[in-house]
Amino acid sequence: MAEDAQIHNSIKCDTLEQEEVQEDVGAGLVPNHQLIKSGEEIKLPLLSKNESPPVASPVNDGLSNQRLSSLDVYRGLTVAAMILVDYGGGLWWGINHAPWNGVTFADFVVPAFVFIVGVSVALAYKTVINRLDAVYKLVIRVLKLFVLGLLLQGGYLHAVNDLSYGVDIQKMRIMGVLQRITIAYGIVACFELFAKRRILEADKTFCGIIRAYCWHWVGGAFLACLYVGLLYGLYVPTWQFEAPEGTGSMVANALTENISLLQVDCNVRGSLSPGCNAASLIDRSIMGISHLYKRPSYRRTEACSVDSPYSGPLPVNAPAWCMAPFDPEGLLSSLPAVITCFIGAHYGHILLHIKGHRRRIWQWSTTGAVLVVSGLGLDFAGIPLNKQLYTLSYTLLTAGACGLAFMVNYVIVDVYGWKLSTIAFKWIGAHALMIYALVSCSVIPLAIQGLYWKSPENNLIATILGTLGLS
Repeated sequence: MAEDAQIHNSIKCDTLEQEEVQEDVGAGLVPNHQLIKSGEEIKLPLLSKNESPPVASPVNDGLSNQRLSSLDVYRGLTVAAMILVDYGGGLWWGINHAPWNGVTFADFVVPAFVFIVGVSVALAYKTVINRLDAVYKLVIRVLKLFVLGLLLQGGYLHAVNDLSYGVDIQKMRIMGVLQRITIAYGIVACFELFAKRRILEADKTFCGIIRAYCWHWVGGAFLACLYVGLLYGLYVPTWQFEAPEGTGSMVANALTENISLLQVDCNVRGSLSPGCNAASLIDRSIMGISHLYKRPSYRRTEACSVDSPYSGPLPVNAPAWCMAPFDPEGLLSSLPAVITCFIGAHYGHILLHIKGHRRRIWQWSTTGAVLVVSGLGLDFAGIPLNKQLYTLSYTLLTAGACGLAFMVNYVIVDVYGWKLSTIAFKWIGAHALMIYALVSCSVIPLAIQGLYWKSPENNLIATILGTLGLS
């Protein structure tokens, strides 16, 4: 998502050294009738069982400046998944975000974007000639992407079936998906520019990569400690907010006769509940409650919806926090998202420095499996999987799953060469930001519904939504 010409610059794998060609062919990871040499396909006759394959000439690093097809395909699949979630989540809860604890298919989409950005950053900054110029371009890019996120998700564009546009700056949503990705991209890119060591040819092993990028791991560990310390250490007092018009009479803890002011009783420390968590406290204190997301997923919990896990009317005496704003892309929960980006960068480092499909796949799959098991272990130990808070269990589980998905795409697209069958997703991935803005952020639907018959309600979008029962 946070990509442009520099982030998109990637690689075409894989020119192989003599031993690696023999290893990968023997393992079945490179079809024995097809080898890659200097970016060109060499057709070879099928080899007998005991026949040794020809070898390719050694090269410097096995990488060129062409795009990595599997990364584009993976990005395209993620954009398609986001569109499915945005427009189909209301039809079936399994492709909608979990109301609070737990994960669904939808909860893997944003981590996938952040992970992909990490891989792209590692590839884009593998060689930096002019660091000052790179920093200047990085700052400009971060500012442009953040402002674009404000326009797309800050409330300037209204919902479908609302032909008006514009937003009160006092109520503009500050954080969003693109803003979170931009923050992760900016931080990890700074580490790529300033905190990596030169890695020697003889040290291009898994441990050598860890040593060369040790400050990335230190940064990730620091963010994890900071996140845990704030989430569990901050004291959350009782707080109040103004209820949305017409909803105050439906919830408990109304403080005034006109029931416009609601109170959430907390006075706790370390709570992970929707109303009393430290992430919400930090967002309210720094950004202000009027700048938070107005339709949080926890409104579909049993406490807030009679039709849970779908949206529905409030139950009688629903807790006051059901009507409170909450931003799932808030400030505190963005810290572990940066960790996801660091993990993506690690996968990119393996791609850059480890030669041979078999060795790369082994390291990617091992890393992904360890992360998934660690995430599930933390969930079992009492740290719930929660996308809204981006808990560490959720961070590790989703990052590991994204790493495994990236590895599968790499095998299918770049090892076995299934590029024609994935060309549509590759195109989407190469134009991900444009498609995200036009489709996922409803720019195209909002433009189409501007054409109507006699009254604004009679437009194509309203007809489609009515047919699907979503209007």
